[in-house]
Amino acid sequence: MIAAIALTVILGVLAVFQLALALGAPLGHFAWGGSHRVLPAKLRIGSLVSIVIYALIAVLALDRAAVIDVVPDVVSTVGMWVVFGYFVLGIAMNAISRSKPERYTMTPIVAVLAALSLIVALG
Repeated sequence: MIAAIALTVILGVLAVFQLALALGAPLGHFAWGGSHRVLPAKLRIGSLVSIVIYALIAVLALDRAAVIDVVPDVVSTVGMWVVFGYFVLGIAMNAISRSKPERYTMTPIVAVLAALSLIVALG
């Protein structure tokens, strides 16, 4: 349960970050490859989509940890393994970013998310 809550809190912080990007905050060097200080419209939409994905991941994690009960157990169980794979892929993608701020900030954050999602997936 603690891992699911920690995962949800980190995703909440990332959602605020993505919202700031979507609203035009000059933080683009930390996301989306780091090539834009202020994101163009398509990447701003991507940031909004990320917020929705984070919310769905939080629901899966909290459901898997039995904090809430909103989806069938098989959905949260399989879903958390998919989430774990998503974050493992995210580690690699952030690690090869051309942007040093993104590489040095987001790679460890996503590694923590991967570890927490593994703990939640294992139940």
